[in-house]
Amino acid sequence: MANDNHLLSVPCYNGTMLKQDYYNEFFELGQQKINFSFFELCLPDDDPVYTLKKVMEDLDFSGLLANCSDKGRTGFNPIMMYAVVTYANMRGVRAVDRIVELCEGDLAFIWLTKGQKPRRDAFYEFKNKKLTADVVDELNEQFLRRFQKEGLITLKPLFIDGTKIEANANRYTFVWRGTLNYHLAGLLDTIDSLYQKYNVLIDENEYSIKYDIPHAHMFVIEGIEKVKDVIEKNRKRKLTKHKKLSNNTIIEIDNCSPLEIVKLQKNLLQIVEQEQIEFVYGKGKRKPEIQQLYEELEACGERLMGYKECFEIMGRDRNSYSKTDLEATFMRMKEDHMLNGQLKAAYNIQIGVENYFIVQAYVSNDRTDYNTLIPVLEKHKNAFGEILEEVTADSGYCSEKNLLYLKDHKITSYIKMQDHEKRKTRTYTEEIGKYYNMKTQIFEDELYYACHDGRELHHIRTEKKEQSGYTQTFEVYGCADCSGCGHKAKCLYKYNAEKDAEKNKVMKINEQWEVLKEESHANIQSEKGILNRQIRSIQTEGHFGDIKENDGFCVPKYIQKRKNTNLLKKFKY
Repeated sequence: MANDNHLLSVPCYNGTMLKQDYYNEFFELGQQKINFSFFELCLPDDDPVYTLKKVMEDLDFSGLLANCSDKGRTGFNPIMMYAVVTYANMRGVRAVDRIVELCEGDLAFIWLTKGQKPRRDAFYEFKNKKLTADVVDELNEQFLRRFQKEGLITLKPLFIDGTKIEANANRYTFVWRGTLNYHLAGLLDTIDSLYQKYNVLIDENEYSIKYDIPHAHMFVIEGIEKVKDVIEKNRKRKLTKHKKLSNNTIIEIDNCSPLEIVKLQKNLLQIVEQEQIEFVYGKGKRKPEIQQLYEELEACGERLMGYKECFEIMGRDRNSYSKTDLEATFMRMKEDHMLNGQLKAAYNIQIGVENYFIVQAYVSNDRTDYNTLIPVLEKHKNAFGEILEEVTADSGYCSEKNLLYLKDHKITSYIKMQDHEKRKTRTYTEEIGKYYNMKTQIFEDELYYACHDGRELHHIRTEKKEQSGYTQTFEVYGCADCSGCGHKAKCLYKYNAEKDAEKNKVMKINEQWEVLKEESHANIQSEKGILNRQIRSIQTEGHFGDIKENDGFCVPKYIQKRKNTNLLKKFKY
């Protein structure tokens, strides 16, 4: 057996290995191949490792090799490391320590590594520094192109669904926008009083004249008045034991700069220096008034800076984040073992599937699915061009913005409506206050509605509403006189006989949104639409079940990195 040691020997490279040599060394290009291999003695002919290596011969690894340094000692072949990690994932192995063991004792892994034994630090360095999220995306796209050539997928339909996966963050590390707004409003009141105190100080002692020091003017923060109004309403509602109102107003934090406070502190230090006032510390010593003001301004400046950092981390698109995972958002999860609706730090994972292959994956910290559809489709377009023809998704993706995007890009929508099930009931057709149960008539090129009592609702005005960067247009119709109508209780929303006796019917209609909904609803009612909805349920939910249960992705330990790009890499790879 001593003579067989040469079979386990590996080439040793002195100096820098050229990147082309990685191809030649792993795929044995330009070398005379011998049909006999010691490592293949016990491997079955249909082992997937052969298929993997054959498919990898057609891949372009330039992106991966670009992350490899030409300096220093040559490490393990990155193509070989990629093959090992990929084959381990095919075997359902993700733990690095387990992969190291397989490289030492499993013939398929030994055949891939040619007897080399990478240690755990080599795999961690490869995964963290070389196999970046961009490289994973690039290689996955090449795999999908290969599947397309083989006729396994066409990349034209996409079945989309999402799930929430708990982040590796403590449950009680939340930061809420409403809480920040509440405390910021109190802090601004404190700062305003300090500004007044500052102005009184420099006026009474004539410091403004002596040292040419200007008066302080309180800065204005857009949105803070609305926050204060909600705070006052909530205080009154607390006395009457009513539910608190949401206080998630978006505040323009550009003016929340502590630099203005720092300027006042510098002015106070100038006065202290000129007047030879001494700051004192410790028990039994009374601080001068100017020192007290200086320290109060300093404390407020630090708090203001802290709140500004919190708002910058949170951004405008969410209302919470975790202190231990800044990109995770607190969401309501299906797993609720306490049965109290507790929110947990989590990520919203989106996948696009075709023929059981995950074509696209996207990680978001958005609590809902409305704003995740377009990023998935844009990612698909950037990777494969304008090839997409149809999209199938559930009602969580049904919004005017999404349906309009699909129409503009000539993509057939098979997205279910939120009221899909309600449309099947008798109640839907008996709601006389809804526009779709009213008759439409045209007089002198003017469209108007006729209600259940035969009264006319004419166009009053046009309103616009902006949300998440998208502007919706509503047409407002109203009846001039509803007096004496016996259908008010069913027609008016939350009708109160005492308060709404003189109230007239007014309704808002987003006409573009209604047209888009009807088109999508007609599509899902077709034979192909029904089949697509069945396929989406089977394929996407099957993937989530496999990923969560078999791969353990519902356990937060797999989400250890604090960037959702790293989570995406772990999820896709």
